[in-house]
Formats: sequence, C-alpha cells, structure tokens
Amino acid sequence: MRLGALKLAWLLPALVLSCHGALAESASHPFGSSHVPFPRGTLRPSWSVDQLDRAVTEFYDEWKARYLISGCGDGELRIRADAGENGAATTVSEGQGYGMVIVALLAGHDPNARSVFDGLFRYARKHPSAFDRRLMAWAQNRHCQDIQGRDSATDGDLDIAYGLLLADVQWGSDGAIDYRHEAERTLQAIHQHTIDPATKVTLLGDWVAPDGDFAKATRPSDWMVDHFRVFATVSPDDWVPVVDAHLDLVTRMQRSFAPETGLLPDFITDISGQPRPAPPRFLEAETDGDFSWNACRTPWRLGVDALVSGDGRSIAAMRHVTEWIRKATGDEPGAIGQSYKLDGTVIDPEPSMAFLAPFAVAAMSVPERVPGAQGWLDSLWEKMVATPPQGYYPDSIKLQVMIAMAGHWWSPVRGDGTRTATR
Repeated sequence: MRLGALKLAWLLPALVLSCHGALAESASHPFGSSHVPFPRGTLRPSWSVDQLDRAVTEFYDEWKARYLISGCGDGELRIRADAGENGAATTVSEGQGYGMVIVALLAGHDPNARSVFDGLFRYARKHPSAFDRRLMAWAQNRHCQDIQGRDSATDGDLDIAYGLLLADVQWGSDGAIDYRHEAERTLQAIHQHTIDPATKVTLLGDWVAPDGDFAKATRPSDWMVDHFRVFATVSPDDWVPVVDAHLDLVTRMQRSFAPETGLLPDFITDISGQPRPAPPRFLEAETDGDFSWNACRTPWRLGVDALVSGDGRSIAAMRHVTEWIRKATGDEPGAIGQSYKLDGTVIDPEPSMAFLAPFAVAAMSVPERVPGAQGWLDSLWEKMVATPPQGYYPDSIKLQVMIAMAGHWWSPVRGDGTRTATR
C-alpha cells in the first residue's frame, strides 16, 4: 500500500523491553555467525564481512529505537508506521510483517529478538481481519483501534507467515507460541482468500469480491517469490504453481509494457485475460499504473529471489532493470527519483531510499564482467549507509535490503524440505 505522511520521530520508550522480558534467547541462525552463499556470479559490495555486518546492526538499532513501540495490551508490540491519510494509521499489517522478518533475522545481535518477535505477533493476532481471523486487519490508529475497514492487505500477511517460519527455524516451536502451527494456519488463509484460483496470482486482500471491480487485480509489490518458494516446502500443491505464475507474469509485463526499462506498475488489472497496468486512480493514486510508491519494492523482492534461488527469470528481470537505471542516472545513485512512467520518464525527481535501496539488490545479479557493475553496486551501498533516517517506509525497506546484501537473507526451510519451485 502507498504510505503517506511518513514521519521521523518517537524514540522507543525504555519500558517497552523491560515489560516484555530481556533474557537472551539462543538462535539457530545467529546474526553474524554465518552468511548465506549466493549463486555463482553474484556481485557483493566491496567491503569486508565485518564492515557490512556492522552497518546493518547499527542501522537496525536505530530503526528499532525509532519504530518499535508498545501495543495496547499486555505483551504486545507494534511497528509505528504513521501511514495513510494524515498518518492516521499508526500501525499497518505491512509494518508488523516487516518487523517480524527483520527481528527474526537479527536474532543473535539482538538478545531480545524473540521477546520482541512474540510481542509483534501477539499484536497481529489481537487485530484479526473480519473475513478470517487467521489474517490481520490492515490498519489501526494510535489507540490500537481498527480503522478503514477490518480487512487484510496481502503483503502484510505474507511477511507475517514468512516471519513465523523464520521463528520456527530460529527458536523452535515448543515455546509459548507454536510458530510452525501459526505459520501453517496463516498460509492456509492466505491461499484461500488472496490467491486467485484460476491464475495463481496474488489478489489485493481478503476483501476482494469474486465478481467485483478488483477481482482480477494484483499488486506487484506483493510478489514475494522467495517467500512463495519457502511456502512450497510447507504446502507444495498450493505454492509451487504460485512461483511460476508470478515469474511468468513478470516476464510478460516487462516485454509488453516496459521493454526499455523493465519496470513494473503499482497495480495490474485483468490478470486472467490481458494483464495491463491499472488506470490512474484505480485504487490509491494517479500513479496506480506507474512505477511508484508500491512498485518501488519490486527490484528488492525479485532481487532477493534471484539471490536465494538463482532462478534465471528473476535474474534476467533484475539485469533488465539495472541496465536501465544505470543509463537513466548516469551511474549516479543520487539521481534516482521517486516515481517513473513505465517508459522511464521521471514523475518526481526527489530522492527516497524507498526507491534507491531496492535497485541495490537488483544490481547484485549483474555479472562482474559488465563494465561499471561493481562500481554501481558499491555506490548504492555507500549512499544507503550515508543517508540518515527518512521515515518508517523507506527505512524499513532500506534495512531489509542491507540485510540481504550483507548475506543474511536465509531461507527458513525446516528439516528435509527440499522440494523447490525452480524450473
């Protein structure tokens, strides 16, 4: 969802962690102890492992201090987003999902990671969608009251499910929360309500009526293909087709509507017929058919899949985007704007980490032999590290990008779950 009126601000009250336990929890994947092997040929930033990790942990500590706040019930924590019109939505399901993924990946660095994770999950479950209690109502105000409809947003639930699977592998599921069971329940609800049964493509939320105006629409920023691969180890019949459906649609949209840039729009309509960019004001903004505040995340989401899977479709898509953005900016990260037409025409030249950071993950899929590829990647990393906090949305994207680039985006596959969805 587009998040407006993003604000910097509140520091974490000192009482938040003291009220929810401060005992260190052992983790099976402690941050810094091991790094994910990337596919052969993947570019990495030209810094030492220790330097990359230090940059990530320093920014995590700042992010946590700014955006982690108390919920309104015992043992509850939430991510402060100040989203929507006039910042009315203090909390959104997207933010809870971001928080659960981030905290689980930083366990080992953060001795309180498990208690923070549990607090975030308790809050999510305290605010169920009216359509299915296994999904989260997408927005609450500062008093923790559900606002703007008690229904779901697909991206939040996808990250919540993925975070639960991370927690299951990280800490095991025999504690106060059975992470694995909760993940499976969430995945069942996601597949039932927000995956189109005909096309296997994500829908906008559980509020979409089968015969309504939004029945065949999708949001490319929800295309978390690396998540879908992990979900396929839990329920192959449900999720293997979902991986292929999304990567095939990426290729189709790039060829048909962005042959020069590879950019994807914020929304796509008619996914069961002739998929195309949504018209202006389809759901949120004049830029609904452009590469704007939703689609800015797609180079990160698809770039991460390229890193963890080595799937040629994801790699090709990210090389396409990287070739264009380098030409469009003259290899100057500061020239990356916020919002573009699919033909590459800049809509707003102002910089934002929400747009810049995702291009850094995409840049890792470009072969080292490509002239300037390493320099471009390094300049993006330098810009990220040097940029002070900009607000919940750009900072949360930036932090997850940094985690991935430093080699800590591990896949939570438990036991002998070896079936993949790569063809």
